[in-house]
This record gives sequence, structure tokens and C-alpha cells, in this order.
Amino acid sequence: MDLCAACERDLPRIRAACRRCALPLPAPGVCGACLRVPSPLQEVHAPFAYAAPLDRLLPRFKFHDDLAAGRLLAQLMSEAFAALQKPDALVPVPLHTGRLRSRGYDQALELARPLARALDIPLRTRWLVRRRATAPQSERDAMSRRRNVRNAFVVRESACVPPHVVLIDDVMTTGATLRAAAHALRRAGALRVDAWVCARTP
Repeated sequence: MDLCAACERDLPRIRAACRRCALPLPAPGVCGACLRVPSPLQEVHAPFAYAAPLDRLLPRFKFHDDLAAGRLLAQLMSEAFAALQKPDALVPVPLHTGRLRSRGYDQALELARPLARALDIPLRTRWLVRRRATAPQSERDAMSRRRNVRNAFVVRESACVPPHVVLIDDVMTTGATLRAAAHALRRAGALRVDAWVCARTP
């Protein structure tokens, strides 16, 4: 671990959460929103809340080329997810090609690569395609986020999607992007789609 003991103690760990959306809860279970509205995601796991110091580390990694921070985050994720049921494949949530060109790297892929190696799970980087550019989700409210990513993803026809797939991303806020990606994988034949993210916003 590349953190000192004091920094590791200060990480904002989520002790109990909704198993369908990873929202922090007083005790494990399913939150009211997930009971009311079905989701294509069967389980979502997030070891940390989006709070200090991760609210500084994650933007450095995502927007400022700090790939060392990404390696640390992937290490934390691999330790947190090691005991979970192994899926047939990990699928990073892709950026649109235009966003990828401007940023230079895909943050979900940078997390998924070391995670797949550490947990010995196949990584599939070409199955899921973001077929249209979408406005940044951080600038939108929940309803606008859902509209923004509706039908934004498609699975390549050549992909042979197995029964159990896990999506990898950095942060879950409303979950609109992850649900849109999960819908695409379900349509392509996945029977179960989960999501593993580094942090969950409150």
C-alpha cells in the first residue's frame, strides 16, 4: 500500500450501503429509491464515499494526468473487491473518442487494467462503445443526466458477452451513466451486470 497508516485510517470508507446503488445507509440493505425503480444493475459496490482526501485525489487523476493517483486508487479498489464474487469479465465504462483524444487517457480503463490483473479477471476493453458524445455529467442534475446518456452506449456485434459482467468506473453520483451502460450489456446478452466504482457521492 502506497499510503502511510495515518492516511489509510483517514480514508472515507463506506461501512454499510444499498446493495443496488452503493448509497451509504445506516445498515446494509436496499434504499427506497432502488425499491421503487428497477435497475439493470444487480449490485453496485463502492468502498469509499466521495469525501476528503478522495475528493482531491480523484479529480487529480481524472482531469490532471495524475496517473500515479490512479494506480493508488486501483490498488485500494482491488483490496476492497477481492472478496466479492468474481464476474466473467470486467468492462470499463468508455469515453467517447473525442473526449479520449482531448484527455489523452480513459480513467475507467486506467483503473480497470490493474484491477483485472490483481484479481485475475478477464478485461474486455472493446465490447462497449460510447457511440455519441455527451455533455459532462458533472454539469447536470439527475434528470438531465439520465437524458444525456440515454442510448449513449452500444455493444459491438462481435462481442460474445458472458452471463456476469462488472462495469468499472471512478465515481458514481446518480448512476445514470452506469445504468445506461448496463442496459446495453443486458441487451447484448448479459444476465447479470454489476458495477464496481472507487467512490460514491452521498
